[in-house]
Amino acid sequence: MSMLRITRTIGPLTAVLAAIVAAHLGAVAQEMSPEWTLCSNEGRIYPPDIAKDGCTAVINSPGRSGRERAVAYTNRGLISRNIGDIDQAIADYDAAIDADPKYAPAFNNRGAAWRDRGNIDRAIADYSAAIELAPDNAAMLTNRGLAWRDKGDIDRAILDFDQAIKVDPRFASAFTSRGNAWRDKGDLRRAAADYNAAIEVDPMNAIAFNNRGSIYLIAGDFDRAILYYSEAIKIDPKYALALANRGNVWRDKGDLDRALADYSEAIKSNPRLVAALANRGDTYRDRGELNRAVADYDQAVGINPRNPIILSNRGLAYLKLGTLDKSIEDYDAALRLNPRFAAALYGRAVAKRKAGDAEGAAADLASARAINPTIAEELARFGIE
Repeated sequence: MSMLRITRTIGPLTAVLAAIVAAHLGAVAQEMSPEWTLCSNEGRIYPPDIAKDGCTAVINSPGRSGRERAVAYTNRGLISRNIGDIDQAIADYDAAIDADPKYAPAFNNRGAAWRDRGNIDRAIADYSAAIELAPDNAAMLTNRGLAWRDKGDIDRAILDFDQAIKVDPRFASAFTSRGNAWRDKGDLRRAAADYNAAIEVDPMNAIAFNNRGSIYLIAGDFDRAILYYSEAIKIDPKYALALANRGNVWRDKGDLDRALADYSEAIKSNPRLVAALANRGDTYRDRGELNRAVADYDQAVGINPRNPIILSNRGLAYLKLGTLDKSIEDYDAALRLNPRFAAALYGRAVAKRKAGDAEGAAADLASARAINPTIAEELARFGIE
């Protein structure tokens, strides 16, 4: 009944996209240094509003070519996307494409913005347009592969990752992404090979180390998993997902103190990492610190109110605290999201029985056992029966 461990990830390609834009900006920066320097903002020296002002100055300058304006709009769109203003980013990418319909990065970056919005079909359409204009761009091929993976079309995703690697055999993100796709298909051997390849071409690739560690975790090799997660953290000490994943291993090994330390560091790096909050809540619950567990579950539910596992786990904490009305409320919410969640049905049965609703408890217990005949034995370790 523990929170699902989130170990699948591929880092965003924003840095790659910025490099595509900056490569075009660099050529023109020599002619119009002040505004182009601000707009390119290499190394992110300037705050976003100042960088955007530089791009706007370029756009409004008379005599600019279509390509120059497209680059400025694209870079301004990237700045907007980085600060979370997706609508403005899309508007700027639209303007970039109007200014120069053959500027591939504008299509590519608009695809990324559509993917941020969850509109995967439009993302794929834009990535495809970008690839038609720049068929040898490994980042764009990888981005489209990621979108296919979002849609659940793993085979098409792998084809795009294959092509990206063919175009650039040293593009680590393509190897890491393909490794994730192989893992989706259950082919851990190929996944591990791709993560190893990513590490070989980029020994400072924290994502590849993290994902390689996840393969060892799945295989039950906790010590090697810790080694790889630790290497990812050594490369990037603020890599929240690797910290959370290493916390998962420490928890599986029974070292709750180290698990809590890693989850806390992960949350410090990314306060909105739901997996770290929920898993820290589970760990506090396992230590009997139920109020601290509820506090973490509250934060996790505030970020993602549609995760039935977190709701069920908070329901369990309330059950153990004796707060039966809140426990039943959480189990109700979990079951609205997943009516066949046996653990939530069983937990609600116990809460109803304690609250004096014998009939409701019997109905929930029968439903839980019909879904999972061993549910009572599985949950006995949590002290509910």
